[in-house]
Amino acid sequence: MSATATIATADKIRNIAIIAHVDHGKTTLVDCLLQQSGTYRENQAVPVRAMDSMDLEREKGITIKAKNTAIQWNGYTINIVDTPGHADFGAEVERVMKMVDGVLLLTDAVGGPQAQTRWVLRKALSHGLKTICVINKVDRETSRPDWVHDKVLELFLDLEASDDQFNAPFIYGSAKNGWADRELDGPRKNMDALFETIVEHIPAPQVEDNDFRMLVSNIDWDDFVGRLAIGRILSGKVTSGDTIYALRKNGQRERVKITKLIRFTGLGVTPVEEMSAGDIVGIAGFDEIDIGETLAASKEVEPLPFITIDPATIEMEFHVNDGPLAGKDGKKVTSRQIRDRLVRETKSNISIHIKDTDEGTRFLVSARGAMQIAVLLETMRREGYEVMASRPTVLYKEIDGTLCEPYEQVWVEVPGDLLGAVMENLSNRKAQITNMEHHHAGVTVEAVISTRGLIGFESDLVTLTSGHGVCSHMFLDYRPRGGEIVTRQTGTLVSMETGTSMPYSLDIIQARGKLFVSPGEDIYNGQIVGESPRKEDLPVNPCKAKHLDNMRSSGNDKNVQLAPPIRFSLERAIEYIAADELVEVTPHHLRLRKRILDAEQRRKIMKRLKRDD
Repeated sequence: MSATATIATADKIRNIAIIAHVDHGKTTLVDCLLQQSGTYRENQAVPVRAMDSMDLEREKGITIKAKNTAIQWNGYTINIVDTPGHADFGAEVERVMKMVDGVLLLTDAVGGPQAQTRWVLRKALSHGLKTICVINKVDRETSRPDWVHDKVLELFLDLEASDDQFNAPFIYGSAKNGWADRELDGPRKNMDALFETIVEHIPAPQVEDNDFRMLVSNIDWDDFVGRLAIGRILSGKVTSGDTIYALRKNGQRERVKITKLIRFTGLGVTPVEEMSAGDIVGIAGFDEIDIGETLAASKEVEPLPFITIDPATIEMEFHVNDGPLAGKDGKKVTSRQIRDRLVRETKSNISIHIKDTDEGTRFLVSARGAMQIAVLLETMRREGYEVMASRPTVLYKEIDGTLCEPYEQVWVEVPGDLLGAVMENLSNRKAQITNMEHHHAGVTVEAVISTRGLIGFESDLVTLTSGHGVCSHMFLDYRPRGGEIVTRQTGTLVSMETGTSMPYSLDIIQARGKLFVSPGEDIYNGQIVGESPRKEDLPVNPCKAKHLDNMRSSGNDKNVQLAPPIRFSLERAIEYIAADELVEVTPHHLRLRKRILDAEQRRKIMKRLKRDD
């Protein structure tokens, strides 16, 4: 059945969110439901990871922005919201809870429920949402669905689910192979059992018998009509061309004419003339609209309450690029352009905050986690911006006269033979181990660690376990600040010249450490070109060419053999740098550098700091 623009009555609508840990198959499941509901035409090419519309999402294999789609099945409209599974994007998850009446809790048949699963499920249960438990990937050789079934029930008990929530139906399936059944030994033919369970178990949206009212839960942008306010209609109906009121957070009530109404169908949007209570809609006609504001037919109604979100715990500095190579790579380099882009981000991402500083060229950006800011940086980079970023720092709070910092619960899954190195790393970060569980896939370590200690750990875990380790974490609370944590035991090789890197000099430098650059790259004074095994920084000259004369010396004319340089991802780079260093982010380059490029100035400042101590 193809998607149509007909209006479903509330009892024929089901609004659900899919919540799960990273990489448990959320997006694949949505792809499968879209296919089997007839959303795609028979001759239509079906995109893989269809709901991951951002390039970054497809590359990283994670969902970053919550997205909507609608499926028509047997006369029902099933609105599906695919939500992020990474705790750093928690604000996206929080607002989805206001749009849906139930959730599909998707868990992997091998690993079972993870930290993020627990975190998102707690949010859903606290909103009184009904749950359908889908155990995915049961066709794998290593699957253990009975064990996962018990673990999910334990999770419901831990989260103090109501009796009704605890008795959630279970579905066993393989999204990749396109089947889902109520029993483990079912026919394994199609997804009908899941469609039927959604219609039977998830309640139709409750609608109020009043004039039009809606809470803005998400914001999108359309090149033709501008800003789109997305949310679920709580009461009444709305027609294209209507005049409504936007009830602002600051108390103002602004009159707005609707220029376009859209509904989400399959992977696109369809313009409609009218939408009624219970459905999820996009409304255009605003110069400005913020998430959490109320839209209503009358300006006399009370604004709807909006959910609170977990506090920002991480802050980073964004600087205008003032390096010698500034402006050579990107087109958007001024402080005004950077600030406008950051302000625009705060409009659609409520968990990111920006603060101006006394210096007009520096901005403080805070968020739930370092990954969230790294994704923003990567997005800006692809849009043509040049910016410099600092290492993430935590946001402290003073509670009853005591300086406190954020702490997190962390779960680390590692192969058994690699446990020692990971435990040592956690110990150096002052983590308190609270539980350890051995299973056939390895060992799961549970610990409490400060957010400060967690910065850079995920990158270390990839290195220590060759990519086999999995880390999940969840915000706990603020506690008194712990002691100093040293996460980098090495120094850096800092260029003292500006020019082009030469093979001859890099060959000499690589005897002193690991290289970050290769021959033929533009280098400047103060740029970090490698890592020194000693803790102090070492000045080097990577631009020095071999001195030529007319004498041939034996053995010196051989080809230089250089080790491949270390190349950082953006997340790894911002976690690697020290407090006196920055990452220069441009569309085609990532460079590590000292905050103060001049070596003599750096020496004077270090001497002054030591004297003050």
